[in-house]
Amino acid sequence: MLQKSLFVIALIFSLFTNAQNIKLKGSVKDSLQNPLSFANVIAKPKDVNQNLSFAITDEEGNYALTLKKDNSYTISISFMGYEPLNQTITPTKNTTKNFILKEAKNQLDEVVIELPVSVKGDTTTYNTEHFVTGEERKLKNVLKKLPGVEVTKDGSVTVQGKKVTTMLVDGKKFFGGGTKLAVDNIPADAIDKVQVLDNYNEVAFLKNVSDSDEMAMNIQLKEDKKRFLFGDIEAGKGNKEYYKTHANLFYYSPKTNVNFIGNLNNTGEKTFTFKDYLSFSGGINAVFSGNFNFRGGDFSQFLESNDLVSSSQRFGALNITKTTSDKLDVSGYVLFSHTNTQNFIETLNEYSSFTEQKTQENSQKNVLGIGKLSLEYAPNDTEQWYARTQVKKTNNYKNNSIVSLINENNNSILTDNTNGAWYVNQNIEWHKKQSEKHTFSATANYTFDANNPTTFWNTTNPILQGLIPFDDSQNENRLQQLKENKKHHLHTVFKDFWVLNNSNHIYTTVGNTHQQEKFVSSSSQILDNGSQNNFTSAGFNNTTVFKHNDFFAGVHYKFKTGIFTFKQGAYLHNYNWQVNQQTQIDKNKWVVLPDFLMKIEFNKSKKIQVNYNLKSNFTDASKLANRFYLQSYNSVFRGSENLENELFHSARIRYSRFSLYRGLMFNASINYNKKLNGFRNAVEFDGVNRFLTIQLLENPSENWGFNSSIRKRIKKIRYKLSSNYSNASYLQNIDNMFSTNKNENYSFDVGAETLFDDFPTIEVGFKRSIGNFTSNNSTSKFTTDEPYINVDYDFLKGFIFNFDYTHYNYQNKAQRVENSYEIANTTLSYKNDDSAWSYKVTAQNLFNTTFKQDNRFSDYLISDTKTHILPRIIMFSIGYNL
Repeated sequence: MLQKSLFVIALIFSLFTNAQNIKLKGSVKDSLQNPLSFANVIAKPKDVNQNLSFAITDEEGNYALTLKKDNSYTISISFMGYEPLNQTITPTKNTTKNFILKEAKNQLDEVVIELPVSVKGDTTTYNTEHFVTGEERKLKNVLKKLPGVEVTKDGSVTVQGKKVTTMLVDGKKFFGGGTKLAVDNIPADAIDKVQVLDNYNEVAFLKNVSDSDEMAMNIQLKEDKKRFLFGDIEAGKGNKEYYKTHANLFYYSPKTNVNFIGNLNNTGEKTFTFKDYLSFSGGINAVFSGNFNFRGGDFSQFLESNDLVSSSQRFGALNITKTTSDKLDVSGYVLFSHTNTQNFIETLNEYSSFTEQKTQENSQKNVLGIGKLSLEYAPNDTEQWYARTQVKKTNNYKNNSIVSLINENNNSILTDNTNGAWYVNQNIEWHKKQSEKHTFSATANYTFDANNPTTFWNTTNPILQGLIPFDDSQNENRLQQLKENKKHHLHTVFKDFWVLNNSNHIYTTVGNTHQQEKFVSSSSQILDNGSQNNFTSAGFNNTTVFKHNDFFAGVHYKFKTGIFTFKQGAYLHNYNWQVNQQTQIDKNKWVVLPDFLMKIEFNKSKKIQVNYNLKSNFTDASKLANRFYLQSYNSVFRGSENLENELFHSARIRYSRFSLYRGLMFNASINYNKKLNGFRNAVEFDGVNRFLTIQLLENPSENWGFNSSIRKRIKKIRYKLSSNYSNASYLQNIDNMFSTNKNENYSFDVGAETLFDDFPTIEVGFKRSIGNFTSNNSTSKFTTDEPYINVDYDFLKGFIFNFDYTHYNYQNKAQRVENSYEIANTTLSYKNDDSAWSYKVTAQNLFNTTFKQDNRFSDYLISDTKTHILPRIIMFSIGYNL
């Protein structure tokens, strides 16, 4: 039904555009008939109330404009180093018109031409005043109007299909460089230009040798926003006891930048997500990527679901950057997050021989503080120093109530978990361009990571019988487990980039990684009299110390010929490790890890990249512990002290194609991974109880995946089609019997979006995801269909209407379970251009849906899950722009 509706809507829009618009296309060349790529072609309507039409020529100098029939336009063509050309036309039908630009003869007088888009090397600059209407509120609203730029709901930004990894404001990282806080909070009226920096490296002289695949976006502020305070505040009250307050305050001057973001709400809105946390976890320069795994600490409590039955959040963040001199910049931020959440989940777990019905109620409190201080020192143009110190502290409290029903046997389990964690990172970097031939980079990175989780279980019936020495004569069944995890990591790397000539480079690397980890676990039963039934005699309780040293050296040769760039080489690793428990184990081995890179750059908008690596990975101390410890109310785990390193192939092919002339953006990639030696869990079942161990197996898994995305603009409608496919097969040891499991998932999303000037932006589409899990000749199949519609409409003077709706149809084929539910949200806001005040009405979960449903697979378990969500929330908010 939705597909038919989509077709009808697209057909109507197409007919409408055919009747009202015509196409002006052609080429722009110089006097020698050479095509001028990235020239600006602007059609300015005589009627100032109409929007201009804009295009950039492609690599062959072609352009295409959509104009209104019988309207008068001034066509302006401009290109750096050439005299601008202006012509007036009144098109009555589709027309082809070619233009010739002449080189500027007299360039002694300064001529300033404000191009809508200018391209210089890897830098693309958008002059935003040519694209905005004045009704935009935040940075994300501005970015959505720039050609080739897209912003997702989660705050990710892509340009020509490539993801922006670093966000800058006037050249300085904005809150660690993540995009979400920037696009959601920077006011639209403060933005002058948007720069996109491809192949970005924060050290300018490393750009040509770093092989960086990063992309940065730099927001240039208007001059009148650089020397005083600006921002906005908002407060809202909803039905029942729901509320929200939000503040964004920014102060910018040439030498001092201050940003503050604050939020209080109980609507489930997460100002700070786990993805944001990752961007705040520090990092090193891209030239060191792959030389060691940068660890950001185990703060996985921020992975909790957005689907909650109650939520309360307090969030505050302060970022300060100070230029103390021409050589030294000092920056830092502090961030505080406090959340209280509750969720309710119903799960149907399918094991190999039985089914479990389980309900969970969770109450969780997370408190997180992050602080970072960074010094950037550049004594001259050829040398750069960085010193970064980061500290994180978290306290996590979780209460969990589970009711498990198996074959009419009911058990209730109460779990209390507390966890305090510290994380400290100190990083020093040095980069030096010694000469035109040699550039040096070095880093020393130290990390301390510690957490101490404590867990209590209280059950109506004894649990894990046969796996733990449980005294079932007690009136209460109480278990306690204490853990201690401490990790020290020291990484040192030195690199020499030797530039033989523009087409041939040799890179050498020497480094060392030393780590020391300690894992302690203590499990016992709390008896009625307060004493403990310690499980040591039953093989429980661990004290494991893991020391590991990795000395490595590598050499790589990079050369460029025509449109091809090749880089190949290898690292030689010497692994030396020691596992100290009841006895001590010492091992040493050498491993060679080759890698390969090929880039084919047909032009700036069409590229292919091929990567291959042979990778190695060691586990941590908790997997080496050779005595039992509890994982949950129904599972115990024992590691293996004899584990060595994993070894696996990793390959990727990526293709990208972008054309403003054709209104086309296409990306596709294929990924392949095969483990030659890899870790797999082995499980033995005793009813619902699980005993798990870890094994290092030969050829334990193989997986590959394909994903693609194509967007095509035809007249005033943009069509999209994206697809994903993954296929994984892996060995599984269940009850001492090996089998090969297969997990196959595929999905697609097809849709269309209107792009009319005086018409709502309407996006309609259809998503389908299918999951197949095969084990022991039995197959489980899940499907989810999601027709959806999104509407954005700016109307009258200052009104903005937003609406999103998705209908979910979920099917579990094996259990013959089918559910349908709807999720919808809407917003109506108003702001007069001459007033600082704004008003907004929002409705969240408009149809008052009670739950969402999905599925997941693990090594030995298939789960069908209902997650309950917040009820309908209707809120009125008032905002004020400073």
